[in-house]
Amino acid sequence: MKVLVAGGAGFIGSHLIDALLSDGNEVVCIDNFFIGTEDNIRHLQGNPHFTFYKSDLSHLDELDSIFAKERFEYVFHLAANSDIQASAREPMIEYQNTYSTTFCILECMRRYQVKNLFFASTSAVYGEQMGQEVSEGTASLSPISYYGGAKLGSEAIISAFAYMNDLQVLIFRFPNVIGPRLTHGVIFDFVKMLREDPTQLTILGDGEQRKPYMHVFDLVGAIMKFRIVPKGVTIYNVGVETQTSVTRIAHIVCEKMNLSNIPFHYTGGRGGWKGDVPVFAYNLDKIHAAGWKASMSSDEAVASTVEQVIGCKR
Repeated sequence: MKVLVAGGAGFIGSHLIDALLSDGNEVVCIDNFFIGTEDNIRHLQGNPHFTFYKSDLSHLDELDSIFAKERFEYVFHLAANSDIQASAREPMIEYQNTYSTTFCILECMRRYQVKNLFFASTSAVYGEQMGQEVSEGTASLSPISYYGGAKLGSEAIISAFAYMNDLQVLIFRFPNVIGPRLTHGVIFDFVKMLREDPTQLTILGDGEQRKPYMHVFDLVGAIMKFRIVPKGVTIYNVGVETQTSVTRIAHIVCEKMNLSNIPFHYTGGRGGWKGDVPVFAYNLDKIHAAGWKASMSSDEAVASTVEQVIGCKR
């Protein structure tokens, strides 16, 4: 198929492009490098089955011209602001980069009769559930971050477009995703801080924040496995059954960097910042019953990613 990967120069999107090309698809990537980087797709230069457009997906006229030219059969929508701390300071980032991109993509799909969509949603749509396992059909949807709100709003407008235009939509709600090409987040920050000052480490919050960390290779494998769905909207929680605390991540980073007896300084409070969900757990019964499980636990994904970030393992 000829497919569009919106936000394909990003961390997850670039890995998805690799998998789609390996599967024999013709891939078009659109990205404005707000979060994504040219380095993530540099290895694809010269590939005759890969086309790149530097463009803002929230600009409808620009996007329409690309849809008119390329005639896509499937859209993988991963364009969003994934730096939640950045949008906590400036909410307009989420409106433009997360919600508006979704509406413009859906409108172009309607105009050009594209029927297949994958949408990258997030555990943040559930909000603060005090560590209780959340299920797709029963948990309340009460986001507490601008990011989670923009993603939930995107899910809502996707539902309407799917019904009105007979779309086939797959939505994954996934947790923290880590792995090669990571550009921000707690692992990236800890490594950077310890390189600058290997005598101490400041940790936001109380260090007891616990979340599932999922390796990007597992996520991409799940997208490829489930990408063809029936008409309507199919939603899965996608992740791992275990969680890793922030303090545990700090210990793993120190161990991999061969640093011992490093004092940790905690800023205090349950969350690292306002809008942070300090404890999160998924119910994964639905996707497990469909025949998929992650190959790495949360701790294993963290350890593998730390090795990659510090250059121990390529």
